[in-house]
Amino acid sequence: MTGEAVDGTPGDLPGADALDNRRQVLYWRLLARLFDPEEQAALESASLAVVEDIGLPPALLDPQTSVDSVVQRHPELAAEFDGLMTPEPDEDGRDRAAEVRRAALVSKVLLNVFGPVSGAVSAGQLSRWQSDAGWLERALGCAPGELRSGRPGTGTGGGSAGRGVSPTGTGGRGGTPDLSTLIPAIGPDLGAIEAELVSRMRLREVLADPGLAAKLTPSMSLIEQLLRDKNNLSGVALANAKALIRRFVDEVAQVLRTQVEKTTVGALDRSVPPKRVFRNLDLDRTIWKNLTNWDPEQERLYVDRLYYRHTARKTTPQRLIVVVDQSGSMVDSMVNCTILASIFAGLPKVDVHLIAYDTQALDLTPWVQDPFETLLRTQLGGGTDGTVAMALAQPKIAEPRNTVVVWISDFYEWRAEPLFESMANLHRSGVKFIPVGSVTSAGRGSVNPWFRDRFKDLGTPVISGHIRKLVHELKTFLT
Repeated sequence: MTGEAVDGTPGDLPGADALDNRRQVLYWRLLARLFDPEEQAALESASLAVVEDIGLPPALLDPQTSVDSVVQRHPELAAEFDGLMTPEPDEDGRDRAAEVRRAALVSKVLLNVFGPVSGAVSAGQLSRWQSDAGWLERALGCAPGELRSGRPGTGTGGGSAGRGVSPTGTGGRGGTPDLSTLIPAIGPDLGAIEAELVSRMRLREVLADPGLAAKLTPSMSLIEQLLRDKNNLSGVALANAKALIRRFVDEVAQVLRTQVEKTTVGALDRSVPPKRVFRNLDLDRTIWKNLTNWDPEQERLYVDRLYYRHTARKTTPQRLIVVVDQSGSMVDSMVNCTILASIFAGLPKVDVHLIAYDTQALDLTPWVQDPFETLLRTQLGGGTDGTVAMALAQPKIAEPRNTVVVWISDFYEWRAEPLFESMANLHRSGVKFIPVGSVTSAGRGSVNPWFRDRFKDLGTPVISGHIRKLVHELKTFLT
């Protein structure tokens, strides 16, 4: 790498080729540092020369320096980071000098967010990463925290919307591609990185600090960590942990409740006479049916019959028994199904029971209305013995044909054959038996092939995939 290739001819403005070389140097350094934390001396020195020559601070090349720190020392750069990756059309053609400057800024954000982090993670490191992730989201035109929450498009930036990006996504700011099209892929990646950092950090240290705890983004991985460690927390740390769990539960419940409430409770039952009370009076129909009694001279309508609305619906009291494997591999399902059970428990004519198990079974029915309290009573981890849960579930079945049993597990059981035989007996008795292998938000999960094949032969195939599938099955049976 020659000095002329990086800096151009001394005393002159760099030509197009030299500017392209500068941009390539910055991006090659970015790739090298993303895959190998060790410095490449030639790339580091060449990048430093580029950054200093274009008037940017050398701190941009230090992965240990947060974007916040750079912006605090150089406030004029804040506006350049905002919308950095959502290019605007540039009718004057490529601006290679601007491309070089942008390459330095983009490299800073990407390296700070996606660069390797080794060893245990401190509270300060997590806080700095979250701040840098917020700057990346701002660079993509989103609000800080928007992508990690899984709800892109609600922020003020809105990706490329309103920025005049060309349909091909190649116009503007020197011809840089519209990286905002990567938002659907980047969001889950940011969440996964944050989850990994949380799993390696000193979580108790963060929870003991209200300021740091408030910056945590509730996620399934974080909730898992909190549920596993809840017995070791007390005081401020326990209060902050409960607040995070409740925030996550409320967010998930809002989504699931919308899916459940799209269907009415039942069809009108016209075999039942309507109650003759004022609130059921059908005024429009009453007037229409009595129009023949209109007296034009007195301008009065004489009503000789009142009509009332039918409000009774054809509903049969249903019993829903949800059995959830709470072993370590089923945390996502445990959280989702606990919330789902509480929502169905709020519907009329539905009697919901909730059982959690690993090698022991726990009847959580008294707390089924409050998923937050339910989750606090779970004990994640351990082996799997579904026969103990079956022993709790069977006595709850009074009317088999009005009962649905939802069994959520990966079905890697200690006593597989006796458990399956008892499940088959439930199915033959008239119980609606729904085996569920995965009710995660992402739709991923594994199921023991031995159980999968036998459930298929029984005529009750395992539901695997998005939780919406389970919601549909339950609404079909219960409404």
